[in-house]
Amino acid sequence: MSAAADITIVDYGVGNLGSLRNAIAKVGHAAEISGDPATIAAARRLILPGVGAFDRAVEQLAARRLGGAVVEAARERGVPLAGVCLGMQLLMDGSDEGVLPGLGLIPGRVRRFPDAIDGRRLLVPHMGWSTVSAAKPSRLAPSLTDGGRFYFVHSYAVEPDRAEDVLTWTEYGIRFASTIERDNVLGIQFHPEKSHRFGLAILREFAEAGS
Repeated sequence: MSAAADITIVDYGVGNLGSLRNAIAKVGHAAEISGDPATIAAARRLILPGVGAFDRAVEQLAARRLGGAVVEAARERGVPLAGVCLGMQLLMDGSDEGVLPGLGLIPGRVRRFPDAIDGRRLLVPHMGWSTVSAAKPSRLAPSLTDGGRFYFVHSYAVEPDRAEDVLTWTEYGIRFASTIERDNVLGIQFHPEKSHRFGLAILREFAEAGS
C-alpha cells in the first residue's frame, strides 16, 4: 500500500472504481485501488464499492480472497470501512437477491422494493435524487445528520436487525435505511461520487475519520 493512501478501495472486479478515487482526490485525499488481500488487511481505511448482483459479488470476493481480509480489517483491527451501494448490502448477513451469505458485519438482510404500494405501482429501481433524514449522529460521516440530497440507483434496500444501526432514513414508497453505521462500519446506499457537494463532504469526512 502506498504510504500516501488515505483510503484503499477494494477491487474485486465489480463497480466503477475510478470515479470513487477521483472524487476522493477532489476533496484532497489520496486513494488507491487494490485487489491484494495483504494490502486490504493493512489498509488505514477501506471502501467496499459494488454494482450488480449480490451473489456474483460474494463469489468474486471469495475467489480473490478479499472477503476475509475485509472482515478481518474491520472486525479485528477496527479499520474504518464504508460499503457503498452494493458494497453496503454486502455488509449484511444475506440478500433476497441471492442465496450466498454476506460478510455479516452488520446483522440484517437485504430486501427488494415492493412492486406496488397500496395498489399503486412503484417504479423499481429507485433511481434519482432523494433526501435523507437522520436517525442518529454519525462518527464516520457527521454531515449525514444535516440531511442533503443524494443520487440513488438500487432495487434492494437493507433491513438491519437492530434499529440503532440505522443512520439515516429515506422515503421511496416505503421508508428504508439509506445509510447505516455500527462502530467503525458505515453503509451508504447512494452513490457519494455522483452526489455533488453532499457526497463529496461525506467522502472527505470518511477519509479523515480516526485521524
